[in-house]
Amino acid sequence: MGRASDLRLVRRLAIGLALALHVVGCGDVVDPPGRRLAAEPSGTASWLVASAPSSDAAPPIAAGAALASTVPFPGRVASIAMRTWVYQEPDEDSQKLGYLRAGAVVGRAAAPSGTRECAGGWYRIDPRGYVCVGKGASLDVEHPIVKTAHRPPRRGEPNPYHYVMSAAPAPHLYFKLPTEDEQRYAEGKDRDRSVGLRGAHVRAALGAPDEPPASWLSGDPLPKPYGADAALSYRSHRGRARAASAFGLIATYDWTGRPFGLSTELDLLPLDRTRVARVSTFRGVLFQEPGIPAFVTSFATPVYRMVEGPSGPVPQKSGEAPYRSGWALTGRNNGSSDGLLETTAGVWLPAGNLRVGELREDPQGFAEQGFKWIDVSIKKQILVAYEGRRPVFATLVSTGRGDMGDPETTTATVRGAFMIVSKHVSGTMDGDESTRESFDLRDVPYIQYFYKGYALHGAYWHDDFGKSRSHGCVNLAPADAAWLFEWTNPQVPPGWHGALNPNHGTLVYTHG
Repeated sequence: MGRASDLRLVRRLAIGLALALHVVGCGDVVDPPGRRLAAEPSGTASWLVASAPSSDAAPPIAAGAALASTVPFPGRVASIAMRTWVYQEPDEDSQKLGYLRAGAVVGRAAAPSGTRECAGGWYRIDPRGYVCVGKGASLDVEHPIVKTAHRPPRRGEPNPYHYVMSAAPAPHLYFKLPTEDEQRYAEGKDRDRSVGLRGAHVRAALGAPDEPPASWLSGDPLPKPYGADAALSYRSHRGRARAASAFGLIATYDWTGRPFGLSTELDLLPLDRTRVARVSTFRGVLFQEPGIPAFVTSFATPVYRMVEGPSGPVPQKSGEAPYRSGWALTGRNNGSSDGLLETTAGVWLPAGNLRVGELREDPQGFAEQGFKWIDVSIKKQILVAYEGRRPVFATLVSTGRGDMGDPETTTATVRGAFMIVSKHVSGTMDGDESTRESFDLRDVPYIQYFYKGYALHGAYWHDDFGKSRSHGCVNLAPADAAWLFEWTNPQVPPGWHGALNPNHGTLVYTHG
């Protein structure tokens, strides 16, 4: 995923300014309706660790505790728009702090703080900022949009949604529960063929279906959030998805003997026209103590322990290291830098089977000041997250396919020192339909923009981490993207879908 040549202008990004991103960045960014975060997510588990993570290794979401507000929020307010902006003051001319997405419900003050250009009133929300009650927000938490978008993203988990990829032919986007006659009218003879071909497989992969709400059985259209494309051009659907498309699903249903999924844009997709995404299980490595990051690049890599021999310690094989497993090296070798390298786990690995990172200083002096910052090596395809000079996390990534080329004319990742300006729990990235780079990937997880259209984000559509693969962005395995999202600044409060801070985000340093 990443930047396509000849991309359209990226729509308004998080800082409230129109960022014209023609021919740069990952692709156009479209934000479908969001979800309510029911509770603070738990930390990610089962990390491959070079040594056990320490208590100060920035556990996911824990930083959100610092956002707790002393202002009471006895009421609740719901987002009913694609983006419900949160402003610093009860004034739409004030700074935007972030946004909620349709279905989100957060705490609010009991009374409004004014009605300037907002007839429904400006309400202070948890933990900060104000939203305008009206087209974008409602005091009715039983609003039809809230009830339809009933399931929040699983924030903090590697996959905030179940993901499916379009098959051939691509699925229709139904705006209601379609009858069998309506399905056959739209899809023709392909309808019955695709049900038999993929229906059982999709059901098995996605688990037990949900029960369709009783209100849907009347055949009325599903509600659409304010700002969404609600044009209904056909009898029961709004056309087909693009061929190279993917979707995050809120829920799945059995209807007319066929599996359907509810997308985050509140469309119903026949899931037998899709295939379930095989999401990578790769994870990076957390460090308890300083070490040099390294990743195993070969299968059947031997692990050695040193045992006493007649003339001193000698290596003895004690197992094998998993492919792409992460380790922390001490810097010691067994007499030759191309021989065996010592790890902080007390075992030794052959240097020829490792991709070894480098410990670096950032160009802005963040390391010296003890701040968090991120180092991305394009040549090594390694990301290292630091707290000051101490590496706390490392992983393999996929940067732009253009490698060290010119980002203006190739799919290379931009190089330099940048600050994260906006973060989104998920968002849609797409490419220009007029080019061979056309794609439409919905709910790309854990997006963190650091320069124009360039971002760190999770990738659910490939498992090639450690190889350049993207159109310019820095692709992360979903579990790594989830962890990094909660570690960096600006923090996204619970219940919000995005946060903006163009001046005080975490430093990202990309280089060869």
